[in-house]
Amino acid sequence: MKNVRFGIVGLGAMGLDHAKNVMANVEEARLCAVATKNEANIAQLRAFPGGEQVHVFDTPRAMYDSGEIDAVIIASPHRAHVAQAKEAFAGGIHVLLEKPTGVFTREVRELNAAADASGLAFGAMFNVRTNPAYRAMKRIVESGELGGMRRVNLIITDWFRAQSYYDSGAWRATWKQDGGGVLLNQAPHNLDLWQWICGMPVRVHAFCGLGRWHDIEVEDDVTAYVEYENGATGSFITCTGEVPGTNRFEISMDGGQLVYEHGRLTLSRSAVPAGRFIREYEGGYGKPDVTVTDITPDEPYPMHAGVIRAFARHILYGEPMVADGRDGLNSLMLSNAMLLSSFTKETIELPMDAHADARFEAMLAERAERSREKQVRAVKMDLSKSY
Repeated sequence: MKNVRFGIVGLGAMGLDHAKNVMANVEEARLCAVATKNEANIAQLRAFPGGEQVHVFDTPRAMYDSGEIDAVIIASPHRAHVAQAKEAFAGGIHVLLEKPTGVFTREVRELNAAADASGLAFGAMFNVRTNPAYRAMKRIVESGELGGMRRVNLIITDWFRAQSYYDSGAWRATWKQDGGGVLLNQAPHNLDLWQWICGMPVRVHAFCGLGRWHDIEVEDDVTAYVEYENGATGSFITCTGEVPGTNRFEISMDGGQLVYEHGRLTLSRSAVPAGRFIREYEGGYGKPDVTVTDITPDEPYPMHAGVIRAFARHILYGEPMVADGRDGLNSLMLSNAMLLSSFTKETIELPMDAHADARFEAMLAERAERSREKQVRAVKMDLSKSY
């Protein structure tokens, strides 16, 4: 079988995980090179079966220019994503970019334009899209069988992180290097699912707690309210400081409701659409009969390996990717709008225009200028507990 020669930029926790997947779980891919200067992580790579054969470069540019790779997975700190991806496109390299695709919307618009001009494959590592239950939710919502959307509530407060997680790297949870907190680091997956399944809202008002539960300067607690063009409303709540936390995605439509929680997808179908029952029922207290069914798909959930495999097969055979890299603009725009709303105490209209983009970028730059120096401590990251 043909395979795609991959390189990886950044060999931290996620970079090492991607290296394992390319070498062991994706037959359409071959890991040929990495770009990193971290000797400890290079040693971990060498310990993987086949790791001794991987060429290590000091810089992404040297790897791109080597002729040894066809595609790159970029898993570096957030602030470097756009520049490294642009450089790869300029070097004729396909790009699979870790979330977030950037830190602010202007730079991601520029990245998308660079991807368009290159004619190369551009994918985003939105691995949660490979969950069969979320794919089923999207199919049902888009089919229109339950009518229009009325309300969507997404609560994702089980992204728990201990202080040691934030202390493990100088870049983590800083405005200067990370560019944000839970919205930019953990919740891009959920923001992406939200817009992928329900579409983009037209306005957002948010409240972001900065260092509410941890000794960090960025947001670790967010509550947001949104409105959609059809009048539907929604809420988004995320946090890294709650135990046990909740992971619930609830979409209410005229003809029923979809709920994903505890790994199960439930469809509640109304015998009569809510709007019609409201207009026609004459008995006062009544409500439509509802049939509740567990429709959780019995299918595999391939996660990161599934994204990498689909990306490789897109390059080789033109098959669909899990997520086009250009889609990253939407989840990032939601993140930027929530922070901008919290900073200004204003409702933000979507899509953000050039003025809103510039306001947010200026506020982010001001906070980065005041970003404090972190005391980093050695932490042995337990990847078996990552999620």
